[in-house]
Order: sequence, then structure tokens, then C-alpha cells
Amino acid sequence: MSTPRQDATRDRIEAELVDPLSVMGLDVEAVEVTPAGKRRVLRVAVDKDGGVTLDDVADATREVSRVLDESDVMGEMPYTLEVTSRGVDRPLTLPRHWRRNSDRLVKVTLADGETVTGRITDSSEESVILDVSGETREVAYADVAKAFVQVEFNRKSEKKDD
Repeated sequence: MSTPRQDATRDRIEAELVDPLSVMGLDVEAVEVTPAGKRRVLRVAVDKDGGVTLDDVADATREVSRVLDESDVMGEMPYTLEVTSRGVDRPLTLPRHWRRNSDRLVKVTLADGETVTGRITDSSEESVILDVSGETREVAYADVAKAFVQVEFNRKSEKKDD
């Protein structure tokens, strides 16, 4: 559990990074600062439409490092910087997360406790359209308690070679 001071530091770091990374076409998905002995580990997760490449991560690492070097947000205590992409195990919490996972299988737990598993066919700023066993179902984000992409190892492609 984080303290109010840790939350304030994390929020300040995120505020410093949002604009410079958005210029690169990247969204800041998560900022985490954890103690590691006499150091701290700063993890910054980024994402973008179409997915993040290793070159994107390398460019983002250089930009985050530059921004932090020009700021006093990390203070004097040494830290290790890790920049990464958003993992598949992260929850879908924003409309852009649903959009970026179009055609993926998701498991959604609704606020009323119902669980729905379906494939994302479309999304907007307010809701997502799922294909649930061949039936179309619209789910408002306001009704979602939690949602995660399901890993599919052997999904058969619906595209056919002619």
C-alpha cells in the first residue's frame, strides 16, 4: 500500500512525463516507484495505437531520462529507471484500452457480478461491442467492474487464403 507522499511523487512524475511522451505518440499507462534497498526503482509503462516496439521503448527511455534529469521530481536518492510496454495482464480501464484490443477476447465482470466473455468488435468513448458466442452485446464502461484480455495460444484465424 502506498503512502500519500508516494502517491504525490508518482502523480508528479506522471505529470512531468505525459506531454513529452505524447509528442512521441505514447501514452503513460502507469508510473510506479518502489524501494529497492538504498535505491528506488521507477517503472514507467507506455502504450500507443498499434502497439509499442522495442525502438519506441528505447526512445521513451531516453526521453524519460532527459525529463527526469531536468527535474527535481526524483530528489537526490538514486534510482533505476525501467520503461516498458503495457502488459496483457493489465486491466482495461480506459476507452483507448478497449480500442487498442479490438478483435481480442476479453473477460468482463460487470458491476452486478455477471461475467461476460466475448470478442471486442467495436468500441466508442462510452461503450464496447462484444461478440459473445455469436450474439452482439453492448456494454457500457460505467457497468464494468473489471475487464482483462484473455490470452489465446491457438486462435484460429478467420481469414482464409484464396
